[in-house]
Amino acid sequence: MPAVSSPVRNEYCIDLFRGHPTGKTSHMRSGVYLLLAACLMSARGVAASPAPDIKAEARAVDEHYNHLRSLQAEFTELYRGSGMERTESGTLWLKKPGKMRWEYRSPREKLFVSDGHDAWFYVPGDRQARKTPVRKLDDLRSPLAFLLGKAKLEKELQGLSLAPDISPLREGDIVLRGLPKGMEDRVSEVLLEVTPDHQLARIVINEVDGSVTEYRLTDQKEDVQIADEHFRFTPPAGTETVEGTLGP
Repeated sequence: MPAVSSPVRNEYCIDLFRGHPTGKTSHMRSGVYLLLAACLMSARGVAASPAPDIKAEARAVDEHYNHLRSLQAEFTELYRGSGMERTESGTLWLKKPGKMRWEYRSPREKLFVSDGHDAWFYVPGDRQARKTPVRKLDDLRSPLAFLLGKAKLEKELQGLSLAPDISPLREGDIVLRGLPKGMEDRVSEVLLEVTPDHQLARIVINEVDGSVTEYRLTDQKEDVQIADEHFRFTPPAGTETVEGTLGP
């Protein structure tokens, strides 16, 4: 966020440049020099680039992802809540229309995958695989399935605005905030970190119960070849299918 100069400070700076207030000792002159330097830094801040145009930034992100057919990225998922913290990582694949695959590798292998019709959650070695129709899916990861082709941040996030109080992970990125429509009973705020190339580098979901889920996306590869079979799941032999709420 560009620095904002104080009118009082500016008037005092002008007085300094005019020679007031003056000092008779070298100690006072040193103080004046330091104040002059501060004034110069303040003026430099005023000349900084203006705050981003939120609507233009949102449109740029929309256009970036709406033109993609597929996306592959490395992800880190961080969760804080209910007196616990959890960090997991793996690879995410997205493909139009509405397909996604979250392949967790660390600290434990697990799979969350959807072909756009049904979603599955499975932990290798478990005797159960959970399944639910996408239309009934209540999962914080599910909106990302529709990022490609249907992104419209201003429509989906109420009160979309700049979040100058949140430091981005990387210099040059900006952070936006908003409230997802239709999730007001569960989510209090979503933060989006956007790179200069209009990619989403981080998504932070603050829930009304105080818990926080954060996704960090790196090594994003766009329009990669991904077969539709990659988004389908067939439970291993001997695995029971349980229909209902999916896992974390």
